[in-house]
Amino acid sequence: MHIVIMGCGRVGSTLAHTLVDLGHTVAVIDQDPEAFRRLRGDTAKHAVRGLGHDREVLLSAGIDRAGAFAAVSNGDNSNIIAARVARETFGVEHVVARIYDPRRAEVYQRLGIPTVATVRWTADAILRRMVPGDERLTAGPEWQDASGTLAMTEVTLPEGWAGRSVASVEEGAPLRVVYLSRRGRIVLAGTEVVLEEGDVLHVVADSRDLDGLPGRLNEDGTEA
Repeated sequence: MHIVIMGCGRVGSTLAHTLVDLGHTVAVIDQDPEAFRRLRGDTAKHAVRGLGHDREVLLSAGIDRAGAFAAVSNGDNSNIIAARVARETFGVEHVVARIYDPRRAEVYQRLGIPTVATVRWTADAILRRMVPGDERLTAGPEWQDASGTLAMTEVTLPEGWAGRSVASVEEGAPLRVVYLSRRGRIVLAGTEVVLEEGDVLHVVADSRDLDGLPGRLNEDGTEA
């Protein structure tokens, strides 16, 4: 696959090197020619100087044959404009934009453009681990898909659930358990896995069902 990346900072250069190592072709766009110093020799020859939402610049980077586009510069506006041009003008199938402002990220998610709100996501992840079990920190989803249909959240194992299987939880509620956090370890949630006291379930559900879901689950593992 040919992939175009806008932004040659630490994230953009890391993406470029990883994708090249995986066998893809990559073109990197940045306004600052000094930024291309981060690229290895086999990647730097596909560096394009210019604005990532400029049509001619994008064409120089091969956007017309690209299967994916990532906008990871340090400017929210530039990233989202470039992502929309890639999606709407050139029909690139896989598009993602890095957004620092979480309020903007939510708006663009509703427009169908996947975003990664790095600062908010990182802060939320750290807070969840510093103050585990605080409902004010776990009320919002850990993750939400671009359309807003599915979301993932944490559910601390209620008293009385220890000894039950993941399958019994899924049978009684409109959710799927993706993985468990157990004594500092991550456990893949196979249906046969038996829950233990202190487990934190990371569950995916329809966004409409997720609101208040932990509080609606009773000790039988079914909705009250």
